[in-house]
Amino acid sequence: MSAPPAITLAARGLSRNFGPRTAVQDVSLELKRGEVLGFLGPNGAGKTTTMQMLTGNLAPTRGSVCVCGIDLLDEPRSAKARIGYLPETPPLYRDLSVDDYLRLAARLHRVAKGVVGEAVEQVKRRCGLSDMGRRLIGALSRGFQQRVGIAQAIVHNPDVVILDEPTVGLDPIQIREIRGLIRELGGEHSVVLSTHILPEVESVCDRVQIMHQGRMVFGGSVEALRNERRAHILVLILGNAPAIEELRAVDGVTAVEQVSANEFRVHHAPQNDPSGRLAQLAVSRGWGLTQLAPAHASLEDVFLQLTQKENNAETANRER
Repeated sequence: MSAPPAITLAARGLSRNFGPRTAVQDVSLELKRGEVLGFLGPNGAGKTTTMQMLTGNLAPTRGSVCVCGIDLLDEPRSAKARIGYLPETPPLYRDLSVDDYLRLAARLHRVAKGVVGEAVEQVKRRCGLSDMGRRLIGALSRGFQQRVGIAQAIVHNPDVVILDEPTVGLDPIQIREIRGLIRELGGEHSVVLSTHILPEVESVCDRVQIMHQGRMVFGGSVEALRNERRAHILVLILGNAPAIEELRAVDGVTAVEQVSANEFRVHHAPQNDPSGRLAQLAVSRGWGLTQLAPAHASLEDVFLQLTQKENNAETANRER
């Protein structure tokens, strides 16, 4: 049997207070070599604060972070040498050329002086910047500036790459290019990708963790997240729609939303799918069935489901 992948990043019980306000509470995660972990949540969920703690840019109020087995608080220089970080606002010097900036980044990451040139050329190839070396960063498009930001994060060939909202503000073509680059990085590094865009996580990540109001509310595979998106909702379109009360009366139906004169979103109990009963009624009562199919939950629906579970669990604990 082959050995399991080495754990490159392990956080335990991370919390961060800003005065009386708790921004992050009891967040834990693990990342294996060659794995891309999606860190998902709405704006204000605590993602950036968590990223700053994972990279050593912000000390946690409580908790620990280990990078390749090295405690980030006890041995910060050794641990940080194994991390590459792209913050939400890339740390770019717009008046420098790409080559000058990446050479500076390499020296700051303590790449040996004799191999800085080689490291810069290699990272430019990886990030699609080979023809951009003499260009001023300020003259580049936003997409190429993001590539330069990623290049500075990996110029020292770190074990862990942490990217905070790397596609914010990009156009669709640039987003596709950056996502392709992230997938490539996942082949050689461990990657944490912070975002609030669900399709981005589904397209490039192996696992997902979701934050809400500073707490972790979901952790699992992308397939498990897709299961969460199966929202126990049916899209029902009828040519001759009945009164909404008739649909609400069907066994298993828990709620009905009328989208238009002929379209409904039918919510049902998880273990009681009324699809067959609805189809039979549509035929027998002449409703003119046009479509009956399961609906995927929107991102907002997923958050509502997950946070509702969290709120229900907290209420149950308080009542015990």
